[in-house]
Amino acid sequence: MKTSLKSQILRSFWIFRSLHRSFHRQHKFLGSPVFAQYEAVTHGEQPLPEYFNFASEVLDRWAQTEKDGKTLSNPALWWINGRGGEVRWSFEELGVLSRKVANILSDQCRLNRGDRILVILPRIPEWWLITVACIRAGITVIPGTTQLTAKDIRYRLQVSGAKCIVTTDAMAPVVESIAAESYGLQAKLMVSSGGGRDGWLSFNELLKEAPADHTCVKTKIEDPMMVYFTSGTTGAPKMAELSQGSLGFRPIANKRYWLDTTPLDVMWCTADTGWILTSLGAVFNPWVCGSCVFVHNMPQVEPSIILNTLSRFPITTILGAPTLFRMLVQNDLSSYKFMSLRHCISAGEPLNPEVMEQWKKKTGLDIHEAYGQTETGMACAVLKGMKIKPGSMGKACAPYDVQIVDEEANILPRGKEGEIAIRVKPNRPLGLFSRYVDNPEKTVETIRGDFHVTGDRGLMDEDGYIWFVGRADDIINSAGYRIGPFEVESALLEHPAVAEAAAVSSPDPLRGEVVKAFVVLSPAYTLQHKEKLTLELQEHVKKVTAPYKYPRKMEFVQQLPKTITGKIRRVELRKKEWEQV
Repeated sequence: MKTSLKSQILRSFWIFRSLHRSFHRQHKFLGSPVFAQYEAVTHGEQPLPEYFNFASEVLDRWAQTEKDGKTLSNPALWWINGRGGEVRWSFEELGVLSRKVANILSDQCRLNRGDRILVILPRIPEWWLITVACIRAGITVIPGTTQLTAKDIRYRLQVSGAKCIVTTDAMAPVVESIAAESYGLQAKLMVSSGGGRDGWLSFNELLKEAPADHTCVKTKIEDPMMVYFTSGTTGAPKMAELSQGSLGFRPIANKRYWLDTTPLDVMWCTADTGWILTSLGAVFNPWVCGSCVFVHNMPQVEPSIILNTLSRFPITTILGAPTLFRMLVQNDLSSYKFMSLRHCISAGEPLNPEVMEQWKKKTGLDIHEAYGQTETGMACAVLKGMKIKPGSMGKACAPYDVQIVDEEANILPRGKEGEIAIRVKPNRPLGLFSRYVDNPEKTVETIRGDFHVTGDRGLMDEDGYIWFVGRADDIINSAGYRIGPFEVESALLEHPAVAEAAAVSSPDPLRGEVVKAFVVLSPAYTLQHKEKLTLELQEHVKKVTAPYKYPRKMEFVQQLPKTITGKIRRVELRKKEWEQV
């Protein structure tokens, strides 16, 4: 980015002033009564509390800080839609509204503590309201991306036993097509600016009349808070359960947790609401620090929208998948001035060192990498002030002891490739998922010796930095989306043209990797119209499962490599793809 001397001086002054004020404000607020009762816990002088609820212990305490006259410089939630629409809620307003929603869930949707609710909403303020309301009422939230198909939604409702689903009027017909097959579903709540719909409760109308008096449920620190469906290499997605402690208390217990924001920061996480990155980067971590959560209601990530937003609004921290930064550096950035932005974070998949170099050259800003999974939250990161080693994921995030282990769970020497693992014995660290719901076998499989194994391979250098090498299994990570090959293959096999199919990762300059399908055709089909058949199969997958899972590449083969027992050797196909790079 080319800037005048005046602009450079102005930017330097702004950064210095912000850092100076941030240091004092952070010290003031984190040392204030907001978290005073947990000081002994953070210093390791006392064990974790038995009871904890993020809404009452964090959000309500910040609201009280506002009432006491210590007004925060930014709202708790700042939402825009790009068309002039805007919402700004203080912590106090967030508290009032979320209590009203908690009453709606309890009284109108007939949900009780411990019940599960499937929430499929785009980046709209109601997603944050409902999430906080569920925490208040002790209801377990199951976030879902708006790209889910009817089949995906039916599976999630049936397997989870969710008693309520929340979505928009646009998704309502999809839900209605499978609602009769979800026997435990007792309430459908619709968020819509328009009229109502038969068989649905109107969120907007109920919110107008709902009482704001609600007593927060007293939850235990190990009580479930959220459940995420996470893809595997075989079978349908599993339900990873995360507790009040793993999501809500971990940022309190570790003040320099990966984001390290302050009450002066405006935090923008561009991830989809269906992914855990949004919960980590746009709910729990920034709000523990009293930071402002900024949201742009983008149907999809558009570089021009991102760049204009960073120029127009005082966003200090941005978090996104590497695809975001790969897209941004392809633009001419000389006309954009990011006067407030000072911290950029990439998470979800490895980031190319070349992209980091281009971003630094064009903006003067570094990109800090972070690494984690649904099951772990953030496990490694390059924190503020740490030396950046392009290509490295940084060091372990507290309280994790991250090591590289072999197949017998022995810690490998520095520089030796193995599996990335987190020590869980003698004490399981705060932050890890509790279990795979109703799947004890898969839960046990994540433990090897004294460690939780991630399924990712890497190595640790002499300075303790961890470097990602690749997946130990066949999971495909495309633009931050984890895609199980089984789901893609199952969708393809539903088409009469497909006799056999195998899905693997294939390198892609923008998304890092994409799904490639190797297809063996049924005898009745030929390759006379290859392009037409390819498009037909791609569209078929989009309809059968979530569209982001469709194979962007496809190759028709006579046979698939298999083991002596008949299992497809995806590893052989994947190796073939990546050796071409």
